[in-house]
Amino acid sequence: MERENLFRQIDEADALAFLQSLIQINSVNPPGAERAVAEAIKQRLSGTDLQLQLDEVAERRTNLLVSRPAAGAPEASAKERKTLVFSGHFDTVPVGDVKWKHPAFAGVQVGDRLYGRGATDMKSGVAAMVLALECMAKANIKLAGNLLFMGTVGEEVDCLGAREAVKKGQIDHATAIVVGEPTSNQVVIAHKGALWLEVTMFGKTAHGSMPEHGINAIQAVNRFITALNEYRFQFEIHPVLGNSTINIGMIRGGVSPNVVPDKCSVTIDIRTVPGQDHQAIVAEITQLAKRASESVSAGFQVDIRNDLACVHTSADHPFIKTAIRTHESCFQQKSSPRGVNYYTDASVYQPHLKGIPVLIYGPGEPGLAHQPDEWVDVAKYLDAIRFYMALALDYLQVAGDGPSDN
Repeated sequence: MERENLFRQIDEADALAFLQSLIQINSVNPPGAERAVAEAIKQRLSGTDLQLQLDEVAERRTNLLVSRPAAGAPEASAKERKTLVFSGHFDTVPVGDVKWKHPAFAGVQVGDRLYGRGATDMKSGVAAMVLALECMAKANIKLAGNLLFMGTVGEEVDCLGAREAVKKGQIDHATAIVVGEPTSNQVVIAHKGALWLEVTMFGKTAHGSMPEHGINAIQAVNRFITALNEYRFQFEIHPVLGNSTINIGMIRGGVSPNVVPDKCSVTIDIRTVPGQDHQAIVAEITQLAKRASESVSAGFQVDIRNDLACVHTSADHPFIKTAIRTHESCFQQKSSPRGVNYYTDASVYQPHLKGIPVLIYGPGEPGLAHQPDEWVDVAKYLDAIRFYMALALDYLQVAGDGPSDN
């Protein structure tokens, strides 16, 4: 079936209704409760010949693996063929305290936009990937390689679902991965790493009117923050990702104005670029904390709350070249590979799979992720379905066609 004929398999009204149904499921993390999303997709695909596997990761938290094996290949030989994995997560961040103009879990359409928590990040990407597999299955497209969708829990906090998929070897035969995070349907080949550290100072409590009898843990954290603001990371500016950054995101300490605080914690978010060593950064931050604590005779502790690697695939990689050609031929527009600051489940997949090529491509708007009144452009959502199908055809090839150049 030609690409344009395959595109005509998309029922646009039904595709929009499907995305709305996913947005209407509250899968805010914490606590997650993503099982309802996984089950809704499984129910949607139950009438196809796609292989469906629910995988309970924790209570009410379920990964979903959807598979379309290579045509006519027994399992042993199928594992030797190309395997393209579409990757998306089912959880969203909380709604927040700012009032929304449109209900967060209604999936309201206003003009060309569909609003709701997860519309951009990233239920639109998930829905587009699922529908791409569904359309190809219903059209009985026979691929020369394996096509999978790996839907995960927990990406917004700790990539719990991706870690479970790696632990169980569920995508170990992948030869390329597409992550459907928001890129406004642009080709993204890299994202920064994330290192979250919690630094805690331990002092000694005393009456607030006699602070000289205590050790003020907040003062110790203040000295640490002062040192941190003067600290400069050692790194080379990356041609795609640019600079490493640091954000002081949370401070917790004290019980009352009239009590010398004996404990205070600060949590920092460090975004890294290729070439930086997370262990070395932890060691350097630990030294800053040690000196700050010693200056007021406090104790200290440094805990790693999140540790996710950078992701980068060369623009010259054959898979990325294929993706660029696919995008340009689908939409008649030039594409220049770029990078993003956020992290994805690929932080778990790429190190495990030893440098597997990763493309980040999704219909959501990167600047709207985690924002009130998050929305996705309906046309971009539908275009993403077309792109995912076209990429599967171009990379995996239709059974019986000649081999691709990848």
